[in-house]
Amino acid sequence: MKTSKSIKEKIVPDTSILIGGVLSKLIESKELKNVEIIIPGFVVDELQAQASKGLLVGFKGLEEIKKLNKLANERNDIKVVQKGRRQTLEEIKLAKSGRIDALIMDVAKKENATLYTSDLVQKDVSEAMEIKTKYFKPYETKKKLKIDDFLIPNALSVHLKEGVPPIAKVGKPGRFELVEIRKEPLTIDELEAIIHEIMSAARYESGFIEMVEKEATIIQLNDKRIAISRPPFSDCIEVTIVRPIVKLSIENYKMPKELKERIMKGEGIIIAGPPGSGKSTLAASIAEFYESLGKIVKTIEQPRDLQVNEKITQYTKLKGDLEKTLDFILLVRPDYTIFDEVRTTKDFIAFKDMRLAGIGMVGVVHANSPIDAIQRFLDRVDLGMLPHIVDTIIFVKFGEIDSVYKLSLVVRTPTGMTESDLIRPIVEVRNFLTNELEYEIYSYGEEKIVVPIKKEESAIEKLAKSKLRSEVEKYIKNPEIEIFGNKAIVKVENKDVPKLIGKGGKTVKEIEKKVGISIEILPKVPTLKIPIEFSFEEVGNALTFSFEKNLQNKRVNFYYDNQFIISAIVGKNGKVRINKNSKEGKRILEALINDKLKVFYD
Repeated sequence: MKTSKSIKEKIVPDTSILIGGVLSKLIESKELKNVEIIIPGFVVDELQAQASKGLLVGFKGLEEIKKLNKLANERNDIKVVQKGRRQTLEEIKLAKSGRIDALIMDVAKKENATLYTSDLVQKDVSEAMEIKTKYFKPYETKKKLKIDDFLIPNALSVHLKEGVPPIAKVGKPGRFELVEIRKEPLTIDELEAIIHEIMSAARYESGFIEMVEKEATIIQLNDKRIAISRPPFSDCIEVTIVRPIVKLSIENYKMPKELKERIMKGEGIIIAGPPGSGKSTLAASIAEFYESLGKIVKTIEQPRDLQVNEKITQYTKLKGDLEKTLDFILLVRPDYTIFDEVRTTKDFIAFKDMRLAGIGMVGVVHANSPIDAIQRFLDRVDLGMLPHIVDTIIFVKFGEIDSVYKLSLVVRTPTGMTESDLIRPIVEVRNFLTNELEYEIYSYGEEKIVVPIKKEESAIEKLAKSKLRSEVEKYIKNPEIEIFGNKAIVKVENKDVPKLIGKGGKTVKEIEKKVGISIEILPKVPTLKIPIEFSFEEVGNALTFSFEKNLQNKRVNFYYDNQFIISAIVGKNGKVRINKNSKEGKRILEALINDKLKVFYD
């Protein structure tokens, strides 16, 4: 029969001691003998409440109590008892404000026991109350962690899984191979020891616990992002360690001057690419580029793993709520915000709201192609707002900038369509460096569709474009010309539109006759600026519009609702005459009949 030795010391542990597993280690090492361990009932309640919320610390504390009970059954010099009442509702609500700590000290004082704690504040308070106290450092800083043994040279990520040999992705983003680090499979005990060490280092060294649940935990430890999963979320215990293999500056990308200038504007940039392609590395380099220009730069990340300098503040979701983070950032008023990574509908809406609030935005989006990144915005924003939210797409592949696209809004007939009543707002997606049109996005019925534009031109189209350019350049410089079957669209500077049309459409008609195709003339940048009042009269074959005298020799733009028709110069008499039998005149007459004619001063 087991006999109990005389008890020399009574111990009351607080939650920090139980979570840290201090007592079981002291008993196993025989440093602790002939003791009675008194566990207050409300400590058990607190650990249970934490475990019910899925917090790992709660499970660790309860596991330690089970271990202590087991050791007490095996040894006759250790006694474990639970004393004290359960928590009241008020005490549960006040747990975070230190109420539990005060109750633990009360039990230690009443039992004339030694309070064991790893909480420095608890130690100071209990000593001030003349309670016997023993303090244990919560963590001893280590020069090397167990995971460091698995971080082989050039490892992008390390994958540790129960019952499987550890493996690593070795190489460069997009070009890597799987390498087995060792032959022996990992055991549960080995993984648990690794996890305990990671959690301790994150709490007491340089790290953040970004998310902690019973079955999944995400930690940022220095430059390493660590994901821990447990059953039933995963089939077994797994630890994944991802680290940046390189840190680059914007100069390392050898980007053309035009792209660098575009980034300097920082309006609405999306960095897209598949996982592991180097998107975040580019985002970090852009963040530091903005900071070097003397701008205030913030980041939104979960986890916070961008490698940026200390002048750039890295935010995560405030209490798990992105809207609270947005409210805070708007009060901080940054010049630029790096959003890494934009994934959920809430993320896309947040990106839109911040961009429309006037903050320069750079977002990181997972996508297999540049157009896929745009597609992810289409269901979440109005088509007409898209270029105001995102005007540049930078696609990254194998750690390098693969392609760059720019977005702009125009009003015209979609490519391949010729009927004037099909004119609509179109988002053009062009190659940033060549200015070639590659995609058109517009509404067709109830759907938003993305249409790829074929780049190949037939020999006849090339000949027609060459001949048309030759004729147009007799009047104006640098026209943008596109041929669609028997129709051409010629885009020119706003000020050159009247000159190319000519009086009563004479110039454009002469060009059409020489080239043999129909020509539509549009401004390169359609404007809807200052609306102006007008009166008109129909005299013979002409529509005569009268404007205020201060508009003499000024250019005005005629629109059918929001669809551009023509630009004209107001004469010295304050009038503009347009032939009503011309194509433009017919459109203006139709707009007048439908009460949808608008005139704007540019």
